Amino acid sequence: MLLGGLLPGDSLPVRAQSDSAETLRALKLFGDVFERVRADYVEEVADQTLIEAAINGMLTSLDPHSGYLDQNRYRDMQVQTRGEFGGLGIEVTMENGLVKVVSPIDDTPAWRAGIKAGDLITHIDDEPVMGLSLGEAVDKMRGPVNTQIKLRILRKGEKKPIEVTITRAVIRISPVRAEAQNDIGYVRITTFNEQTNSTLRDKVAKLRREIPDMKGLVLDLRNNPGGLLDQAVAVADAFLDKGEIVSTRGRRPDSIQRYNARPGDILDGLPLVVLINGGSASASEIVAGALQDHKRAIVMGTQSFGKGSVQTIIPIPGHGALRLTTARYYTPSGRSIQAKGITPDITVQQAKVEVIDDNGRREADLRGRLEADVPAPEEETADNGPPLEEKDYQLARAIDLLRGIALYKAGLAAAR
Repeated sequence: MLLGGLLPGDSLPVRAQSDSAETLRALKLFGDVFERVRADYVEEVADQTLIEAAINGMLTSLDPHSGYLDQNRYRDMQVQTRGEFGGLGIEVTMENGLVKVVSPIDDTPAWRAGIKAGDLITHIDDEPVMGLSLGEAVDKMRGPVNTQIKLRILRKGEKKPIEVTITRAVIRISPVRAEAQNDIGYVRITTFNEQTNSTLRDKVAKLRREIPDMKGLVLDLRNNPGGLLDQAVAVADAFLDKGEIVSTRGRRPDSIQRYNARPGDILDGLPLVVLINGGSASASEIVAGALQDHKRAIVMGTQSFGKGSVQTIIPIPGHGALRLTTARYYTPSGRSIQAKGITPDITVQQAKVEVIDDNGRREADLRGRLEADVPAPEEETADNGPPLEEKDYQLARAIDLLRGIALYKAGLAAAR
């Protein structure tokens, strides 16, 4: 039998023969170690366990996002992209042997417990995570619904570790929520799963019916850890009429893929502000980068996470799947997101907005004041924003910006 397409009399080039021989020696080394572990390890270990661990070790040595998914983890991942899974409600990665929180998911146990993007988990139920793979750490955080788990975390700005007890729950992700902020629309995308694009379009259409004179829209991508590439492309496309959205470039010259927008802007050109922060990663950065490069939106907030790599899920029939980094993302202007992130057009740190009672004296309070010669018009009480805006400084600034743009445009129109 002839293997590899060689004809009788053909031979491999010297370099290829050398590489092939070196690879065979390395595989023989692996086989020798495998047999020694099977024979001499203190306890009997199933062959499949050893082989899967070896595969996972090979993949995790490449970067923090590659790895082997056994059948259970592969099934969990498929469930997660459909929008429902069990656990705490956090997206995590590995950093220097610790579990780093990319982002808590809105309205989940981790979010309610105050877990923040950038937190480093050092212990799970008093056991150190150092030495665990990402998959092993995730498995430890999962468990039966209504059971408790204790996390010890390091947080920037805190001198001592923080311990948090969280009750596990079934995580049902609603990818998009929307509400009217008087004359401004507000849309928050929490993740990019299979329902994100269709839900976004429905929510925006409803907002436009609810606010006929909408001045603009805030698209909130803060603490959004990402998700499906096709959904990120579709969401960016929803606000663009034309042009490139993102490109992916792998190791091979022929691996470049470009994704372009199709005609149709669901806002018909209304002003758009995109909010990002350190918990905005991957698909969120694709959307923010595309809208920023095309000058379609003003990006506001703080520097994003910087996950600009593509992971391809490669199923292995009868087993699990490989999660392998195969390319990097690039914005339309050619910027790489990887380890850099998206820099906002306007940097706004998060802060709590406090309403201060204004008890200062005015001219109208002074005894003997002059009265106006023209009666002042009766003032209308204006509600400048529901509690959501009052509690969220970045959102308040985004809304102020959109209202300022509307006033400026109205002034220009009146001057013509």
